[in-house]
Amino acid sequence: MFLRTAVRLAKRAFTPQRRSLVLNVDQLYDESVYKLHLLDQGPSHTSELSKSVALTCFERMDLVRKVENTLAQLYREKKIRGFCHLYVGQEAVAVGIFQIMRPQDTIITSYRCHGWAVLKGGSVASVFAELLGHVTGLSRGKGGSMHLYAPRFFGGNGIVGSHVPLGVGIGFKHHYLKEDAICVTLFGDGAANQGQVFEAFNLAKLQDARILFVVENNIYGMGTSTMRSSANTELYRQCAYLPGIRASGMDILSIMECTKFCFDHIKAGKGPIVLELMTYRYFGHSMSDPGTSYRDREEIQTVREKKDCIAHIKKLILDSKLASDAELKEIETKNKEFVAKELEAASKGTDPPLEELVADVYSNYPDRMRIPPMLTWMPYKTIAHYDKK
Repeated sequence: MFLRTAVRLAKRAFTPQRRSLVLNVDQLYDESVYKLHLLDQGPSHTSELSKSVALTCFERMDLVRKVENTLAQLYREKKIRGFCHLYVGQEAVAVGIFQIMRPQDTIITSYRCHGWAVLKGGSVASVFAELLGHVTGLSRGKGGSMHLYAPRFFGGNGIVGSHVPLGVGIGFKHHYLKEDAICVTLFGDGAANQGQVFEAFNLAKLQDARILFVVENNIYGMGTSTMRSSANTELYRQCAYLPGIRASGMDILSIMECTKFCFDHIKAGKGPIVLELMTYRYFGHSMSDPGTSYRDREEIQTVREKKDCIAHIKKLILDSKLASDAELKEIETKNKEFVAKELEAASKGTDPPLEELVADVYSNYPDRMRIPPMLTWMPYKTIAHYDKK
């Protein structure tokens, strides 16, 4: 009897706590408020947006969401396997920052990387192909959902917080070589308390790395809210020696103004800076997480209805009469057709050849080094060798 009671209590102790609807979304995602740390002045509260820029932002956000919703369906159909972390709800963060970035700037992010891969990786078909495991994917079908790479885009990294020191290395390289480039390093609230993140802050400051740290705070690290995991829930002021800003990550204008401010700060030689963007994911942590054991469905629905980033920019465009509802619907239709076409192209791909199990072990395999007997049927090769065929 005692043993059964103990087991029952243990199960109860480790059951994720459900939470009621306590998020004050109007306050949490208030685009009129910037919170500052170690800064006398902050980003501009006013924005000028031309029709072309507004429609470009809307088109990109809508495209990212349609790609992610398509990936969700492919996962349900078991055409995508393994881990799959979707970006639905957070599109404004990637698009807003990307809108300010220059061609020479670099980026590294966590495993919730599909949105950035769409923006930086080339074709949408190559993103689909990677998750489908086809050789035409961004990582030749061997990286999958969490390991997407492209020129000046360093992933997609699978270990929580592991990429933040890598971002510092990239930012230090820009400083050391006197390059006019900035490394945008994004991580989530779940990674914000990792030890290597604080070590990265320290090195970034010491080495004057050209780096913008962006915390995508979507409230929940896996299934644990920041209120339960962080002694300091204001992640923009976690570091005593790095200035920081907190802003709404559901308002693309706030994101763009904050990114401009941070870039100017770094370019002026003032060192690294932290930007915390308050956002929200509509899906679970990954596709294997229903996302409702630790938060109420009403909470998700409230954010969707009141603070959805795409609905927000759509309203801004219509209220400002930058475009008509018909023009926006035309963009949505074109994106839908485009995504379907890219998926069809990606679906025709093939799996990587078996030899790629040991490809790229060496860039130039030394002749004097013999292949282990068990692999004599599978010689080491490089991707460059395949491409020359």
